[in-house]
Amino acid sequence: MARPPRLPPIHALSAFESAARLGGFAQAAGELCITPSAVSHRIRLLEAQLGEQLFERSHTGVRLSAAGRRYLAGVREAFDRLAHLSCGGETRPVRLRVGSPPTFARNLLMPRLPEFYRQWPEIEIEVAVAAPMQDKPERHDVDIRFGRAPFDERQTTRLFDDRVQVLAAPASAARLALHEPADLARAELLRSPLVPWKPWFEAAGLDWPEPARGLVFTDLGILLEAAASGLGLAICPLRIAGNWTSTAQLLPLFGISVAAASTYHVLVERELAERPEVAAFVEWLGVTFA
Repeated sequence: MARPPRLPPIHALSAFESAARLGGFAQAAGELCITPSAVSHRIRLLEAQLGEQLFERSHTGVRLSAAGRRYLAGVREAFDRLAHLSCGGETRPVRLRVGSPPTFARNLLMPRLPEFYRQWPEIEIEVAVAAPMQDKPERHDVDIRFGRAPFDERQTTRLFDDRVQVLAAPASAARLALHEPADLARAELLRSPLVPWKPWFEAAGLDWPEPARGLVFTDLGILLEAAASGLGLAICPLRIAGNWTSTAQLLPLFGISVAAASTYHVLVERELAERPEVAAFVEWLGVTFA
């Protein structure tokens, strides 16, 4: 009988999975109660045995290589299978890691998660909030990103289309007597690199450049809170602003909207897309938010 291939040491696999999930060797060291150098040593041993580099290393930190992402999918599947084995036959929840911008997580995901758990009680979701303007955000089993595709090489699905409109607190709209688009000349316009004003200006017949002054926000939820507090007027996709408009904290103005150039997408590694918990969550996202 042929001898089975030599398996990697479990402590090396644990160090690899922890560093990949937490985004660094120091974080993995804290979780495993060992030193960062020990984590690095274990991962180098694993790389030597596999003959592939699992992490790209630089002076700013480490990130998974393409080979590392492929290997991570197999390691997590193996760990999940081991976790489900028990003497009493008890089935443990399957963990699904989801990365999401804070506004999406708070306003669109969390209120609907009870419905997901009613359908798939065996799947345990771990939500990691990721700022939308990060250059190289940490990757998870499923990532929800705001912007324009493509983001990277992963499979990407657009969750929904949206329309952009000007929003103001009722008191601000009344105080400024905002009756037509040109009245915005006397208003404080709040800005965000995520949603520019100029496409709306053009739709409203205003030959204005992008505003060059005013408060700037890199999170849409904070932008909307600032507008609701009377700090100025916001321009934002309407579905994102639903919690504010449905409670009349913000009012859409002028009846003019334009198609949003940026919206939310779901990103999944091709190697993970067929995992049952990933497929269930992605399908549910499409049904829930389409």
